Amino acid sequence: MKTPGPDHPIAITRNGRHVRVHFAGRVIADTCRALTLKEARYPPVQYIPREDVDMTAFTRTRRHTHCPYKGAASYFTLAVGDRSSENAVWSYEKPFPAVQEIAGHLAFYPKRVDAIEED
Repeated sequence: MKTPGPDHPIAITRNGRHVRVHFAGRVIADTCRALTLKEARYPPVQYIPREDVDMTAFTRTRRHTHCPYKGAASYFTLAVGDRSSENAVWSYEKPFPAVQEIAGHLAFYPKRVDAIEED
């Protein structure tokens, strides 16, 4: 486990905007409680509480990855009607203490969904 610091900063802030994720003509996530995670030089990622996501469209996959700063990530395939997007969503279900706030949240790959809107 590595701790974020000046050489690899991680900041988590509450996103004050309304965030919606669209896939296959459906709103999959709709929240005003998203967290924005900014990590080093990576693009910011919106982490959305599971309670604000339509979990009926998700199937857990066998894919798992490990981040030395955040922990083990689990992945989900998104499926609506005849469309699916494999491993489009990830979650740190038991994140390391430095990023504990993202527990119980999901993140979406922007190119694997139709849109992630913020207003």
